[in-house]
Amino acid sequence: MLSPVLSHRLREYAVGPKLRALRLRKKIGLVELGRHTGLSAAMISKLERGILYPTLPTLLRIALVFGVGLDHFFTAAAARKSVGIVRRAERTRFAERLGGRDVAWEFECLDFTATERKLNAYWVKFSPAARPRSHEHAGAEFIHVLKGMLTLKLGTEAHALDEGDSMYFDASQPHSYARVGARSCEAIVVTAGA
Repeated sequence: MLSPVLSHRLREYAVGPKLRALRLRKKIGLVELGRHTGLSAAMISKLERGILYPTLPTLLRIALVFGVGLDHFFTAAAARKSVGIVRRAERTRFAERLGGRDVAWEFECLDFTATERKLNAYWVKFSPAARPRSHEHAGAEFIHVLKGMLTLKLGTEAHALDEGDSMYFDASQPHSYARVGARSCEAIVVTAGA
C-alpha cells in the first residue's frame, strides 16, 4: 500500500489518464491492448483509473505498443520531443493476429522515440499462411512495398503491389493485406490522423 504522500505525487503525473488518452486516440480496446502487452483488460482498466500504478517494465511494454517513450508519461507536453532517432537494435517486434490464431504480420515501430508525432511509421513483414482479415481505423494510410508482392484489398477492390510500388488510401475503409507467392514480403506502412 502506498503512503498518501506517494499516492499524491504519483497522481500528479496523470499516468492513467495519459494511458487512456493514448488508447482512445488509437481506438484500441482494453482487450486488444491486453493482447499486445500481455496484461489483462482488468489490469489496464485499473491502471487507467489510477487504482494501480504500473511498474516501469509494465509501463514500457505499454509505451512500445503505442510507439512512445517512457518520457511521454513523465514529461510535460511542452518538453516532449518532435525529433527522434530509432536505431535498428532498439526496435521491438510485435505480431498482429487480427482476431485469428495465425500471425497476419509482424511489425516494428520506426519512430517511437519522437513523442510528438503527427504520423506513425512501421516496418511490416507479412506472413505467408495468414488469411487476410479486414480492418479499418481513422485517418489515412500509406504503404510502400520493399520486398515481394502484396495484394491490398480496399473495400471491394483488390490492388496488386509489387516491390517498389506505393499506395495511399483512406484507412477508415475496410482494408486487408495478403502476401502473394513464396517470396518474403516486407513494407513500410505509415498511418496518420488516427
